[in-house]
Amino acid sequence: MFVKICGLTNLEDARAAIDAGAQALGFIFVRTSPRFIEPDALAAWIQHIPEHIWKAGVFVNESPARIERLAEMLGLDVAQLHGQETPADVPRGLRVWKAARVTEGFDPASLNPFDIEALLLDGPASGVTFDWSMAMPGTRKLILAGGLDCDNVREAIERVRPWGVDVCSRIESSPGRKDHAAMRRFIQTVLSC
Repeated sequence: MFVKICGLTNLEDARAAIDAGAQALGFIFVRTSPRFIEPDALAAWIQHIPEHIWKAGVFVNESPARIERLAEMLGLDVAQLHGQETPADVPRGLRVWKAARVTEGFDPASLNPFDIEALLLDGPASGVTFDWSMAMPGTRKLILAGGLDCDNVREAIERVRPWGVDVCSRIESSPGRKDHAAMRRFIQTVLSC
């Protein structure tokens, strides 16, 4: 089980996440997100993140070529795709996690054609949980996201048994700024499961 802290916009929060035990960090390259980070701004400090920490770039409907360029420039380990990408849109040369928002009628089989390392299941909207019974693990590695916080993550893990969990908005003091105490409690809860 690993913990990914997503929506990081500054080195102080990244260091606090690592010190608390996070194994993966997420950086959002979607301009409409309140957690958007300019690649050049991230380039100024990403080299201070230890190599053993997975660095995931979050993209929506971005070209594979641009994802590959940013991954090389920033040393990203993972491309996390959150849009309406097709299997042809999967970038090469790095690990890929395909995200899907779980809404009524969600069919995980629709993602079978994707050549990906893992499937990230997210809530229907930012910070919103979904019916975890729809997340029964199959043959793919499963990352659970969507409305997770200190109060519900233990139950989510017990019910779903994911490969990892991803948290963002529910451990923030404001969009793009993490509440270090809440982040530490969240990570400790996950790692104690």
